[in-house]
Amino acid sequence: MDLRWWLIGLAGLACLAVCFAMAALLPLAPDRRALRPLANTARLTRLPEYARAARLHAVSTVLTLVLLVLLFSAAVVSASRPTAVDTSFDTAHPEDLMLCVGAPVTDATTGAFLRHYAEQADTFQTQRIGLTSVNSRVVPLTRDYQYAAGRFNDFAALSQSPGANPAAARAFTAPVRYVDYAASVDDVLALCLSGFPDFEQKSSHRRSVVYLGPPTLRNPDEQRPALFDARRVGDLAEQAGAQINVIAPGDDAALRSLAMRTGGQFVVATDESAVTAGLDRIGDQPPPLVLADGTRVTSRSGDAPVPVLAVVLVVTALLTVTLVVLRR
Repeated sequence: MDLRWWLIGLAGLACLAVCFAMAALLPLAPDRRALRPLANTARLTRLPEYARAARLHAVSTVLTLVLLVLLFSAAVVSASRPTAVDTSFDTAHPEDLMLCVGAPVTDATTGAFLRHYAEQADTFQTQRIGLTSVNSRVVPLTRDYQYAAGRFNDFAALSQSPGANPAAARAFTAPVRYVDYAASVDDVLALCLSGFPDFEQKSSHRRSVVYLGPPTLRNPDEQRPALFDARRVGDLAEQAGAQINVIAPGDDAALRSLAMRTGGQFVVATDESAVTAGLDRIGDQPPPLVLADGTRVTSRSGDAPVPVLAVVLVVTALLTVTLVVLRR
């Protein structure tokens, strides 16, 4: 719980400390320091009724002080406007997650990648998830988690038995060759970004792309042009308000810069366990909501006075009951 007006809280704490200091340090009044002589005080203090009354007086004094301190503290906190995280933020702004695979479907890392999200899909509630390969929209964004998990598991099985289902391999990546074009990683990322509805503008949904594959898809001597470069993909991601995360077997300055530009992560992973660990890291930092002006919002908070006011009411009731009992 946070306080909007924390200066009020500090002022209240200072006042409480001053009250305790005055009670402890200020001398008693002269009439209270002078003890009045009484006869037979020893016999009086040994009476059970006197001991009971003295004990009740001490307990009631301590209890009253504790309740007063609690009441004052709760009143100060409520005046400082306590706030709490809005738990409806994730529901109001669900996440759209596009999986982007540039590696062959038969790779072991691809299998680990797809199996991870097949398990995650069973825990989703408001998210949408999709899958894009180098040249195909394999699974459009959907909330049909059973369908998505089944497709992911079917393709993940190809990494364990590559030749068992050639039709599934062709469905994942269409066998298309171009004469005057060669795909690049930037082209694949642009294809993945276009899988978001109205991807050319920001949305009330939080958007993220998770790319798995090599840092480059083109041969060093490739002369055919590509369609996109890292700068243009970054512009598309900013227009869409999307975060780009990259998991690659090697480092790449352009991809790392692109991930950092969009608030994502770049993870180097060469085996299945490293891929899973990288996906856990990415999952621990979900994408923010990107507003029209570019502001990134990860959560929202609102006034939460109910718990503190409940304490005020309970303490007030206890204090009232205590005073009534003492009077009787």
